[in-house]
Amino acid sequence: MRKLIIAGALLLLPFVVHAAEQAPPLQQANIDLKDKASLQRGAKYFANYCMGCHSLQYMRYERMAADLDIPTAELQQNLIFGDAKPGDLMTNAMQPNDGQNWFGTAVPDLTLVTRWRSPDYVYTYLKSFYYDDTRPWGVNNLVFPKVAMPHALVDLQGVQKPVYAGGEAPTDGSEGHVVGVEPVEPGLLSPDEYDDMVRDITNFLTYAGEPMKLQRRSLGLYVLLFLGLMFIAAYYLKKEFWKDVH
Repeated sequence: MRKLIIAGALLLLPFVVHAAEQAPPLQQANIDLKDKASLQRGAKYFANYCMGCHSLQYMRYERMAADLDIPTAELQQNLIFGDAKPGDLMTNAMQPNDGQNWFGTAVPDLTLVTRWRSPDYVYTYLKSFYYDDTRPWGVNNLVFPKVAMPHALVDLQGVQKPVYAGGEAPTDGSEGHVVGVEPVEPGLLSPDEYDDMVRDITNFLTYAGEPMKLQRRSLGLYVLLFLGLMFIAAYYLKKEFWKDVH
């Protein structure tokens, strides 16, 4: 059985190595869940640029506002659209079949996207769209090849073109291996401003995936301290109980 497992692992090794070679390196998001200004900006960007298609179906507006110190009036004026109420979940008006009809696939909810993919993945993904006239929406993505969605932030980032392995696009009709992107048309934001915006969105989505993360970490320290004190008390209590036996 052991030889069979080793043989199977050796057979799969070339495929694993090939996948690792094809996958682009992820950029560091360097998010900070303690930065409420960043989280507030990320909530604003998400509501204005992402929420037309993507929802946060496990997050309520009022919970977000309370956690991020967003006044109710500002919440209702700038972050809630349509007839939604502060106590509602952060869904949108898309119907179940709209994603399939418009994009050829269901539109994912993004509440847990950074827990599923990682903050670095989301940050790199939002920076990695490039022009591709073979795709339905005219764009492709370096970390998500053949992506179905349009580049909702293209006006802000600008247009990027693919960089191929070897430096030249293939001329034999093959897709070629894209190893990077480079700008060809500037957007409304400078590269640094766009990076900051994408970092704010990633920061907000990381918060949405686990709103209690900071509280959980803080509570965990108290739990460990309590267990340490209990261990000391239990150790000396055990010595007292068993001193006559030993």
